[in-house]
Amino acid sequence: MESIIIIVFVMGYLAITLEHNIKLDKLIPALIMMAVCWALVALGVDNFTTWFDSSKHALVDGFGSMVHDDKLHLVEETLLHHLGKTAEILVFLLGAMTIVEIIDYFDGFSTIKSFIKTKKKTKILWIFSILAFILSAIIDNLTATIVLISILQKIVKNRDERIWFAGLIIIAANAGGAWSPIGDVTTTMLWIGKKVTTLKLIEYLLLPSLLCMIVPAFIASFLPAFKGEIDFEEEADKPKSPHSGRMLYLGLGAIVFVPIFKTITHLPPYVGMMLSLAVVATFAEIYSNSKFSISSVEGEEAEEHALGAHHSPVHASLSKIEMPSILFFLGILMAVAALESLGILFNFASTLQETIPMMGTEMHTAGTAGVSDLVVMLLGVGSAVIDNVPLVAASLGMFSEPIDNELWHFIAFSAGTGGSMLIIGSAAGVVAMGMEKIDFFWYFKKISWLALIGFVVGSATFMITRTLF
Repeated sequence: MESIIIIVFVMGYLAITLEHNIKLDKLIPALIMMAVCWALVALGVDNFTTWFDSSKHALVDGFGSMVHDDKLHLVEETLLHHLGKTAEILVFLLGAMTIVEIIDYFDGFSTIKSFIKTKKKTKILWIFSILAFILSAIIDNLTATIVLISILQKIVKNRDERIWFAGLIIIAANAGGAWSPIGDVTTTMLWIGKKVTTLKLIEYLLLPSLLCMIVPAFIASFLPAFKGEIDFEEEADKPKSPHSGRMLYLGLGAIVFVPIFKTITHLPPYVGMMLSLAVVATFAEIYSNSKFSISSVEGEEAEEHALGAHHSPVHASLSKIEMPSILFFLGILMAVAALESLGILFNFASTLQETIPMMGTEMHTAGTAGVSDLVVMLLGVGSAVIDNVPLVAASLGMFSEPIDNELWHFIAFSAGTGGSMLIIGSAAGVVAMGMEKIDFFWYFKKISWLALIGFVVGSATFMITRTLF
């Protein structure tokens, strides 16, 4: 039965990887994979001899000798546990996405465009790389990429020139997302999963991530594509909201407040994100001068309510949320949870650590078994080929190191920045590919080597500097 579940997972994973080839949205195989895997677990529960307790990160003693009803009850409890942990991530992402959409509703990101006055390509390269690095740490790498490429399209009119900048934005955005607990979905998973803390994440990864962005940008600045000036024509900008700048700073500040709220209260991050969303939404409603009620309305008031909702920035922002991504995360995280619950990932990790040599480096946290740096770097390379979300989800079930062990920080860096090596390897790359119609092989030939250099330099920096913490 375990073999069948693994086959279902691999086939679903393959369908997700080949999303663009088979023309099937990745959320569909993710949801099918999740439902089928758990159905097989429930139907074949009597055939399993091991069960993994995620809360204790250990195998359940005597699971094979339990009666059917007790096993089924344990399956239900485990399913509820994983759903709760997954829901924490999804609610957090929903809040962050809504705040970003509210900022965009007030045209807040146009404030960033007003900062760019130069025509020199090298200066534009550095401006966008630095902006991508900083913004992705606040509003996540996917959103930062969308925002900056949208601005780039208004500044660099020639697409053949623009895609070079887009390639470096992908590298910088992924590097910026790695050192922030809210900068990348995988880092957020590790943070919410209590594997890393905000301060230690910044201590361990800020310098490696910074070099992962600076070195490729520095090398790129000497390439012919970034020589000379762009043909830049000033356009009459459309009138923007008088509150655009205010909402930009309020929204970004509200998102940054979330890790502070968690540190002070020790509550899950989604609680702080909901508070931040409520504050931003309140100001949005005040500034828009529109009435908004979240309660349902019936009868004669329905039409009036719908009219008011149409002008509500909160309703407008909620309607633009990327729900397919949310459902994809639900499917893939719960599918990985099925493999984790059967102890498959735990056993795989043990085999992996015994097979791959330590490369002369050992985790120096007292009482912790060493994990090869090569294993983590391979995870980073793997994230360029397949989605990094399930890879990190799997690592949560594979390794049992304590919170803030350097392993978790290296995983955050590798999974976050390794995806830059192929354009399909990260959400930032995929969205840039869609926005600019960037060819896979063009990116592979022109940009991948820069991303690889950044990844290697960042990894080497991490291995050297981790002894300082």
